[in-house]
Amino acid sequence: MEGEMNKFFKVCLAIVVSLTYCYVIGKIVSKGAKRLICVLPIVCLFLYLPLNLSSINCGGITGFFISWLANFKLLLFAFGKGPLALDPPNNSLGRFIAYACFPIEIPKNPPQIDQKVHNPSPPKSTKHNPNGKNRENPSRKPLDKPKNASNHMIQSPTKSNSRGQNRENPSHKTPKQGQKWVLVYALKALVLAILVTRVFDYKEYMHSKVILFLYSLYIYLILDIILATTAGLARALKGVELEPHFDEPYLSSSLQDFWGRRWASIPAVTATFMVSGLMHELIFYYWCRVWPTWEATWFFILHGSCLSAEIVLKRVVGTTDTWRVSRLISGPLTVGFVMESCFRLLFPHVIQCKTDLRLLQEYDAIGAFLKSITHKLSLSS
Repeated sequence: MEGEMNKFFKVCLAIVVSLTYCYVIGKIVSKGAKRLICVLPIVCLFLYLPLNLSSINCGGITGFFISWLANFKLLLFAFGKGPLALDPPNNSLGRFIAYACFPIEIPKNPPQIDQKVHNPSPPKSTKHNPNGKNRENPSRKPLDKPKNASNHMIQSPTKSNSRGQNRENPSHKTPKQGQKWVLVYALKALVLAILVTRVFDYKEYMHSKVILFLYSLYIYLILDIILATTAGLARALKGVELEPHFDEPYLSSSLQDFWGRRWASIPAVTATFMVSGLMHELIFYYWCRVWPTWEATWFFILHGSCLSAEIVLKRVVGTTDTWRVSRLISGPLTVGFVMESCFRLLFPHVIQCKTDLRLLQEYDAIGAFLKSITHKLSLSS
């Protein structure tokens, strides 16, 4: 495990050096074909780096953040587009690296403070005529107040949606929301720990469908916790926010709700689903190191086609109460369709490669590694 951590540190160092090179290239090379030629070696390097890691956790996470996210952003950056092509002061080296590796949210319309309400300027000296009217603006009535004036004074300059999020800055959290956020993820971490350390030890006594369901739960929890931890670090170090990727996907009422709002927010474009499928094949290759079976690609093609059909059907029949399906029916159907398609197309190849067993062995190795470090520290003290 110690050797794998040394490899992981070297890979991280190579990523930082490579992105620093790209940052400098952006300053001295104009966008277009010349910058693309300069960036392409880094794109190829980012596809290669995860192959140096034999750990499923390290290789999978590195592949997702650099081979997938960073590479697509670098290709956009070559043509002066995307989050890496920001103008000052948002293009510092630290922010460039953060924007490249992580799903950073960049608010298009940052909230502005109403200067008239919060920073009232001193009144200008004006002259009044004997009738009490302002000479410069005689139609103005100083003593009249608009109706519901108090409401205008306390309104926030930005609007909030029904879920309590700011539309211009949806990641903004109040202190109470922050406390709830910590509690929710602490509970998710506890459930994940119980799955890994206790529940998976009794797989031989479980039905195959139950095991696949637990794998689905594990994938959701580990991805959500990793992205939440990354979001916390990015917010603490650089003051940036990560795009929310998950919003209780088990409560989805349709495929459009699942893919458009609750899981990764993928646009309803079949080509986008195909690219997502190919990138999942790449991540599976980092895990298994065997030639892909293309089942993951077919999974995303299936969902992209079904989602497109759902959108067309909604446009044809409308969303009136006559054709609206109850959430009690559409919810279980949606979640059941997603999980069954995962069971048949996503999981078989990974399980055949015994990725699940290797993953549990890695957790045992991580636990032993942490225990050895704790033992050494206790002896030194």
